[in-house]
Amino acid sequence: MAVPLLDLKRQYATIKNRMDAAVMKVLDHGLFILGPEVAELEGKIAVLSGARYGIGVASGTDALLLALRTVGVGAGDEVIVPDYSFISTTTVVSRLGAKPVFVDIEADTYNLDPNIIEAAITPKTRAIMPVHLFGQTADMNPILAVAKKHGLAVIEDAAQAIGAGYKDKKAGAIGDLGCFSFYPSKNLGGIGDGGMVIVSREEYRDMMKMLRVHGWTRKYDPDVVGYNSRLATIQAAALCVKLDYLAGWSEARRVHAAKYDAAFAATNIRIPVAKDYAYHIYNQYTIAVENREELMAALKEKNIGYDIYYPIPFHQLKCYADMGYQAGDFPASERASTSVVSIPVFPELTEAEQDEVIAVVKAVSA
Repeated sequence: MAVPLLDLKRQYATIKNRMDAAVMKVLDHGLFILGPEVAELEGKIAVLSGARYGIGVASGTDALLLALRTVGVGAGDEVIVPDYSFISTTTVVSRLGAKPVFVDIEADTYNLDPNIIEAAITPKTRAIMPVHLFGQTADMNPILAVAKKHGLAVIEDAAQAIGAGYKDKKAGAIGDLGCFSFYPSKNLGGIGDGGMVIVSREEYRDMMKMLRVHGWTRKYDPDVVGYNSRLATIQAAALCVKLDYLAGWSEARRVHAAKYDAAFAATNIRIPVAKDYAYHIYNQYTIAVENREELMAALKEKNIGYDIYYPIPFHQLKCYADMGYQAGDFPASERASTSVVSIPVFPELTEAEQDEVIAVVKAVSA
C-alpha cells in the first residue's frame, strides 16, 4: 500500500467550500496587499499564542531575518543557534553580516541543549535563537535565565511549532519574539509561502511593520533600509479558514504519534521523546535507527513516504567550511544527521496506512 509522507489534497477536500469562498472573496475585493484578512489573521495568531501583536511577513525565513533586525543584530554580532535545524535558522544570521555560533543539541529532543549555551557566549553575542524542532518546544526556562544573565534577546524559531506548548505558555510567546512559518507542510500551512512574527512590545511591533514595507512609515520615505516582505492577503484568507481546524489537526497528529510510540516501544527504534514540560504537536514524527539506509530502501520499495530532517548539521555545511569545525565537534547533531527518519503522521493518515508504515518499519529496524 502506497502511503504519502503528506497529502494536502486530502486536507483541502475536507474544507474545500470554505477555502474556495475565502479565496474568491479576496479576488472580489481586490485588496491583494495587506488586505483586511492579513490583520484578521495577525490578531487571531496573537490570541492563539498569547502575544499582543502579530506581524505577517512573506515567509518563515523572513520572519527570522526581520526579528533579528528588530533586536539590532548586525555586522560583527554573534547569535547562538542550534547546530541542527532547517538551514534558514543559520543563514538569516549570516545574511545580516553576523556570525552564527553553533551549539549542540539534546540527544533525545534534537532541540538546543540549554546546559551548554553559556560556554558559547562572548562579548559579541547579541541573541539566542532556539528552535522548537519537529513540533516540541525547547526547554525555555534555562535558556531565558542565561539570556537574562547576559542581557541577550531570545528569538524563538517556532516555524514547526504553532500551537505547541511549554508549561503554561505557547510556542512563540515565551521569548522576546516568536517566528512562524506557513509553508504548506506545516501544521498551519498556506497555499504558498508565508510567515509571521509575534511580539508583545510595541517598539518591536512598530519596527517589524516598518521593516516589512521597505523600511518606511511614510510612503517613499524610509526611516531604515527595509525589505519587501508582506504576507499576501490571499494567503491570510486561506490561513484564517485553516486556523479553525488547527487544534483538531494537531491532536490527530498526537493520536498517530501515540500509536507509533506503542508500536515501537519494545524495539531498538528510538522514538521521539515528549518532555513533561511540552505539548508536542508533531509537525514531524522522527525516529532514529542504526540501519537507516536499509530502512529507507524498504520504505521506498513499498512506496511509503519519508524524509531526512536533516542530513547535514550546520557545522558541516559547505557554506560554513571556513569556520574551521571538525568532525566530532557536535556529537549529538552528527549522530542525529546519520540516524533520523521522519515517517507519515499527517492528520488524514488512515488506520490502514499507519499499520502499513508500522509493519514495514518494524520488519526492518525492530
